[in-house]
Amino acid sequence: MGADREEAEARLLAARQALRAGVDRSRALGRALARDAARVEGIRARLPAMEASARPIRAPPEALAAAGRDIDRALGPAAAVLKVFDAVHGLEAALLARGSLAGDLPGYLAVLAQLEAALRLLADNCGLAAQWLADIVAYLGERDLADPRFVADLTEQLERLKKDHSAGLDAGLLAAALGILEAEFRRLLAEHSAPLAMKEPDSSSPASVVPSRIPASVVHKLSLILDRLAANGRLDRCSAAYADARGDTVGASLRALGLDYLKETSEDAQALSPSVERWGRHLEFAVHHLLEAERKLCVAVFERRPEAMPSCFAEIAARAGILDFLKFGRALADTRKDPIKLLRLLDVFDSLNKLRLDFNRLFGGKACAEIQSRTRELVKVVVDGSVEIFEELLVQVELQRNMPPPVDGGVPRLVSFVAKYCNQLLVEPYRSVLTQVITIHRSWRKEAFDDKMLVDAVLNIVRTLEINFETWSKAYGDTTLSCLFMMNIHWHFFKHLKGTKLGELLGDAWLREHEQYKDYFSAVFLRESWGTLAPLLSREGLIMFSKGQATARDLVKQRLKSFNANFDEMFQKQSTWVISDRDLQQKTCHLVVQAIVPIYRSFMQNYGPLVEQDISSSKYVKYSAEDLDKMLNTLFLPKPGRPRRAGSFQIKHSGDKITSAMTGLYRSASTLK
Repeated sequence: MGADREEAEARLLAARQALRAGVDRSRALGRALARDAARVEGIRARLPAMEASARPIRAPPEALAAAGRDIDRALGPAAAVLKVFDAVHGLEAALLARGSLAGDLPGYLAVLAQLEAALRLLADNCGLAAQWLADIVAYLGERDLADPRFVADLTEQLERLKKDHSAGLDAGLLAAALGILEAEFRRLLAEHSAPLAMKEPDSSSPASVVPSRIPASVVHKLSLILDRLAANGRLDRCSAAYADARGDTVGASLRALGLDYLKETSEDAQALSPSVERWGRHLEFAVHHLLEAERKLCVAVFERRPEAMPSCFAEIAARAGILDFLKFGRALADTRKDPIKLLRLLDVFDSLNKLRLDFNRLFGGKACAEIQSRTRELVKVVVDGSVEIFEELLVQVELQRNMPPPVDGGVPRLVSFVAKYCNQLLVEPYRSVLTQVITIHRSWRKEAFDDKMLVDAVLNIVRTLEINFETWSKAYGDTTLSCLFMMNIHWHFFKHLKGTKLGELLGDAWLREHEQYKDYFSAVFLRESWGTLAPLLSREGLIMFSKGQATARDLVKQRLKSFNANFDEMFQKQSTWVISDRDLQQKTCHLVVQAIVPIYRSFMQNYGPLVEQDISSSKYVKYSAEDLDKMLNTLFLPKPGRPRRAGSFQIKHSGDKITSAMTGLYRSASTLK
């Protein structure tokens, strides 16, 4: 009995444990089911779509048979478009390999042309194929031949394809290829656009035409690349890159000549004068050689896109610094009015006139409007300024009439300046240039002008200057100094104008008249000054007292004393006077010596012993004949650094304000060449 009970208890315990384990498993399963309930609901929600995907076409076979022909017609163009897509992707390797571009540009461009053709075909047909497919999808949906969800999804995808068919068809392949091509364009320019090794041109060794520095083969490549880039809307970027590279190259080549003077500013034309000649040479060199060669290169590179060439060349010219040349000319035109300024303005006009046809050819298009405008403005201010100064020259010479003459009787700087200046205006190149300038200016006012009128105007200036001579001579309080002045000035005219163009136009009779005036005033000068000393050594009265030595000695002392006093006074006074011409100075001194020394020597030889025996002889015998000779030959020598009056040439400016435009013609005269 006991054993049976124990066995029964054991079975009950095992059953209880089994029931407890089952309950635990049920609870765990319940919790798992609770956790997966949401997932099950999601699966249940997707079942219809999965069913539609698995069986999108649910129509009976007979209904589908009727639509089969239309479906086949729509799928044909779509299949062709897909083949084009495959071809586009097949070009990717060749187009993205940069090595193929450097080694075979024509081959690369041919592949690029294939890509462009394929993209054009896709652009033309992709939308059409998508539209046909959309029509078929709509047909299936309208007739309930396919699951609505399937139809809606296809419709959405086709709408997106139709909307985006014009962009992104090549996944950016064309843009990448064009970028590579543009980089090659810039590389070729950079490799062949180094500044040239320049040597400043001059009149003795004119510069030869500067070679292109870009080989013909490279020019051909640039032209081909530019054409393809332009065909894809990148012409502006190519033009800008080309203008940057070539403009900077030409500008650097020019700057190597030393163009810092183009930035100079001054109110004085003479300060800019040394740079004007260089300006003309450099401008001619830049236009005839650098810009001319650059334009030919530009035409060759833009051969297939000629419409873009003018604006590109205009940018190159601007970057090269052509406007800086025009600004320098304008800076000169804005300086104070000055006779020397007239010559420099004529130099500027002459340079521009020689380049007129080149300017019209190189800068004639609308793209060079700023260069044309600046050039016209410069020509106008140069013409106006030149004529204004020339027409005032006569007035300015007349104004000098009231100026005091040189205190030493020398030639006024104004006289030497005007004589040389007027002669310069009457010889080439200034004569023809000035005639042309005035002719242009008069034509604006519907007036005529010719070379004869220019000659008459210049000769009138010289004749007006002659009138000043008489006025100046009367300003001297000393008659002999007045004669010396007139002798100086008439001889200056005769000597410095004889053999010149101005002297030729004035005539031999006019020149001889000045020579005769010189001789006349020389004779009057000698008679009225040194000629008055000879009578003081007269022998009158000495012969009759020859037997009375005491009386004769007193008379000799008296005459020597009077001679010495007058000689000392005259020598001291005239030692500050000047004869400007060396030959005339020597000749005049010789005449003075001949007028005095022989008479003095003879007098001393005959009567000197009477005085020399006296203990006070030094009071009366101050000079020997040799002393007088040496002293008189030192007269009338120019004194360095002594100022000249009647030589400040002033130009009247606007507002009735008179300003010295020359700082004295002393400096101006030296600038004439």
